This record gives sequence, C-alpha cells and structure tokens, in this order.
Amino acid sequence: MSRIGKSPVTIPEGVNVDVYGNIVTVKGKLGELKQEINDIDVNVEDNVISFERSSEKSDQKAKHGLYRALVNNMIEGVTNGFSKELELVGVGYRASNQGQKLDLAVGFSHNIVLDVAPEVKVETISEKGKNPVVKLTSHDKQLLGQVAAKIRSFRVPEPYKGKGIKFKGEIIRRKAGKSA
Repeated sequence: MSRIGKSPVTIPEGVNVDVYGNIVTVKGKLGELKQEINDIDVNVEDNVISFERSSEKSDQKAKHGLYRALVNNMIEGVTNGFSKELELVGVGYRASNQGQKLDLAVGFSHNIVLDVAPEVKVETISEKGKNPVVKLTSHDKQLLGQVAAKIRSFRVPEPYKGKGIKFKGEIIRRKAGKSA
C-alpha cells in the first residue's frame, strides 16, 4: 500500500472541502482550488480526508499517493500559500514590475515583458550591491511552479560563469574553462 496515499489529510479550521462526484473543491482564506480525481475514492469525515483505491492495479497504486499529495498541497495553499524566489545573476540584469507585468532585462537587445497570471503575485526586490530578486507568491502550487519555470527559461544559468536566472538557493554546477 502507498505510504503517502494511506496517510490521512487533516483539514484545518477555516478550510472547507467539498467532494462532488470525482471533483474535490477546497476553499480557504487565500482562495479556492479544484482537482479532478479518477479511480480513487475520497472520504471526508470529522475534518479528516482519506483516500482508498478499489484494486491493486499499478495505475491505481500510482494515483493513490499522487491525489493525496495534490489535495494536501491544495489545503496547504489555501491556508498558508506558497512562494518562490528567482535570482538574476549577471552584469546589467534587472527586473521590475508594474502590477502583473514583469519586465526583465537579461542581456537581450529588448526587455522581456511577461504578463503573469492574476493568481500569482509578483514582487521585485533590487538592492544595491546584490542581485535582483523576483518573488512569486500564490495559493496554487502548480501554477506557481509553472510561472517560475517560464521565467527561468528566458535565461537558464550557464555552467561557466553562472550567469542567468536561478532559483534562490539553487547550486549551479560549475565547469572549468578551456584554460584549465
């Protein structure tokens, strides 16, 4: 049995979980999220959600832990939210935002302007002597990761000088140059 799938999810106060057919809806102070669940039975009793599968097929075994983790992330998101920070490493790399428009100057001839989804809040931090930081916060973990990956894809960190857009705390494997 899946170790992750068989552990129950507790529902904190202020969070409302509804199950209609195969759609689970989670509402909290930060927003509302929906997830379609197939092949797995969802039971909500006494502020505890449990997930059960009807057979031992490998497809259902895989989905058992997956759906439990997705619902747990939904509950975590509507109560506390998630955040990611991206750091721009490079001479002349800049980031600024006006509302939901993120403006990146990362060494191309023109700036990159990205319209960020309204569920994701964008904040740019520029301090003298430090690399610019783009801070993203949202209640939807999947959307947050997707937006962060899109921003990172504009200038992936390169292994020789380490220039590019990287996640805060990410370690870039460095290579020796030709002279080494």
